[in-house]
Amino acid sequence: MNNETNTVELATELTIAWLSNPNTRTSADDVPGFLQSMFAAVGKLANPAAAEPEQPAQEHVPAVSARKSLASRDHIISMIDGKPYRTLRRHLTTHGLTPDEYRQRYGLKSDYPMVAPSYSESRSAMAKTIGLGRKAGQKVEQSAAGAAKTVRKGGKAALQAAKVTLGASE
Repeated sequence: MNNETNTVELATELTIAWLSNPNTRTSADDVPGFLQSMFAAVGKLANPAAAEPEQPAQEHVPAVSARKSLASRDHIISMIDGKPYRTLRRHLTTHGLTPDEYRQRYGLKSDYPMVAPSYSESRSAMAKTIGLGRKAGQKVEQSAAGAAKTVRKGGKAALQAAKVTLGASE
C-alpha cells in the first residue's frame, strides 16, 4: 500500500509540474489522460518485473539442415535465410548474432565452421605466398613453395595463383 501511495503521489506531482509549466497549453480534458499515463509510467519504473510479462523464448526453425548447409566446399548455406555464403560472420552480424549465438540457436556443435573450406584454403595460400606465417629469416619464395604443396590438396585455382606468384610455368 505504501508503494502504491508513493506512486500516486509521484504521478500527481509530475502532473502538477507539467501543468505549471507556462509553455504547456492544454485543456481540462487532457489532464486525466496525462495523469493516468504518468501513473502507468511511474508504476513501470517502480516495479518493472510486474509491468512486462515474460515472453516465451522464440523457437528458431533452420532454413536447411546442418548436413545440407555444409554439403558444398565452395559455400556454407545459412540456416537463417537458406542462402549460400563463403563466410558467415558478416551475415551473422547483420542479424545481430555472434558465431557462438548462431551455433547455440540452431543446436550446432562448437566446431561448426563459419568459413567455406575452399575459401579458407585459397586465403591461406594467398597469405603464404605473400610471406605471412613464415619464420624469421626464412625467404618468401620458400614459404610460397610450401604453400603450393599444401594447396594441391585443395583447388587448382589456388595452386595456379601460387605458381604465378612464384613465376613458375606449367
